[in-house]
Amino acid sequence: MSQPFVGEIRLFGGNFAPRNWALCNGQTINISQNQALFALIGTAFGGNGVSTFQLPNLQGRLPVGQGVGPSLSPRIVGQFAGEENVTLTQSTMPAHSHPLNASTVTANTAAVGPGVLPGAVPSPEHFYTIVDGTSPAPTPHTLDAGSVAQYGGSTPHNNLMPTLCVSYIISLFGVFPARN
Repeated sequence: MSQPFVGEIRLFGGNFAPRNWALCNGQTINISQNQALFALIGTAFGGNGVSTFQLPNLQGRLPVGQGVGPSLSPRIVGQFAGEENVTLTQSTMPAHSHPLNASTVTANTAAVGPGVLPGAVPSPEHFYTIVDGTSPAPTPHTLDAGSVAQYGGSTPHNNLMPTLCVSYIISLFGVFPARN
């Protein structure tokens, strides 16, 4: 295998970093210990920039390419985004409705199906009225406020897509990359 670039990040199936590599776990490094890597990443991932800098922390995170493109948000190296758990609130939920059409027309069927609405019940055997276009359309009526229950507990839900855990490692030594 050819020598890696300083600062190159790779996926690794082990739970340790091989020689001359470090886990991308946000650890703090003294600038004096690795001036070449500091020259490339600076304090994009943390550190004071005087005596220390930090490695990227990809624990529980997915990498995203830096830059901007059509219909994409601009991203810069070292920027965090996203949440593992999200609570939906009325203000964060898209506007929508849950209409329930019913009729005061006398029901004429017990069957549920397309074009069938709940109707006024003449007997236990008939619950629905057929809307077939040949009879007058039922008059819409507002349901009692208690007829549709509210659900949800305002607690966060998991927002994590299916994942497979591996290690990200960063090369501490190697070829210093030249710019184009």
